[in-house]
Amino acid sequence: MSDYLRQRVLVTGGAGFLGSHLCEKLLQMGYDVLCVDNFYTGRRDNVIHLMDNRHFEVMRHDICIPLYVEVDQIYNLACPASPIHYQFDPVQTTKTSVHGSINMLGLAKRVKAKIMQASTSEVYGDPIEHPQTEDYWGHVNPIGLRACYDEGKRCAETLFFDYYRQHGLQIKVARIFNTYGPRMHPNDGRVVSNFIVQALSGEDITIYGDGLQTRSFCYVDDLILGFVALMQSPDDFTGPVNLGNPTEITMRELAELILSLTGSSSRIVYKALPADDPIQRRPDITRANTFLSWKPEVPLEEGLKKTIAYFKHLLNV
Repeated sequence: MSDYLRQRVLVTGGAGFLGSHLCEKLLQMGYDVLCVDNFYTGRRDNVIHLMDNRHFEVMRHDICIPLYVEVDQIYNLACPASPIHYQFDPVQTTKTSVHGSINMLGLAKRVKAKIMQASTSEVYGDPIEHPQTEDYWGHVNPIGLRACYDEGKRCAETLFFDYYRQHGLQIKVARIFNTYGPRMHPNDGRVVSNFIVQALSGEDITIYGDGLQTRSFCYVDDLILGFVALMQSPDDFTGPVNLGNPTEITMRELAELILSLTGSSSRIVYKALPADDPIQRRPDITRANTFLSWKPEVPLEEGLKKTIAYFKHLLNV
């Protein structure tokens, strides 16, 4: 493709776990990619293999500060996404979701760019409805320890739809359910990375609660295809749309599967469940399947094998 015909895409949080995979995919598709990250949780190692690509650019920037660039599309992924990171500086977490969204929406308005918000299943809180459809309004504690992230993302969705209604902005909103794969941060406190690192290191595998709480895990490659399908969908399809794997598993079953795949002799130990931690989480992906022809394809065991191989290399074990 001629350089003059290439669309330029901005990925905020582009050096993070999801962002780096998205940057990689967009380059493969023939886009010019501007990766913006303040490197709070993003890592340069995640995108180092892309640095020699002349169609890829990295900018250190915090989206809480306005950004002035010329782009055709914006994927807004910037925000700490694991409890250990977003609870470290909760005020900044809320600012990233709210001020950051305002700045990116303002940029999209100025340059007439299509913009996608990486929202989250956390907008459903500890859900009473199961599985969760996009029409469910959620069950969220607005003053709890997780509220900086949950309510920040809920407010971001409000802003996106108000810009859509008030300014005619082309928006897309994806609600991301638990995602895993290579380039997860080893100390992000998420259950898949926690269990794998503990198993490979011979440490006790820590389950919070009785281990019967459930999650649904989507492999990162599947999720990125969902992002792209959403961005390429007709303008009148804004979402929100659930992107995740509807196959549900208990935390105890996940721990046992990872022990089996790693051959680890680690023990499983139990600790108290953190406040407001959801008991169950599973997406209804009817909307994604109907409007985007999207569904996850990578089985959990296959995805875990690839993720374990990544962590073995990272930890040199």
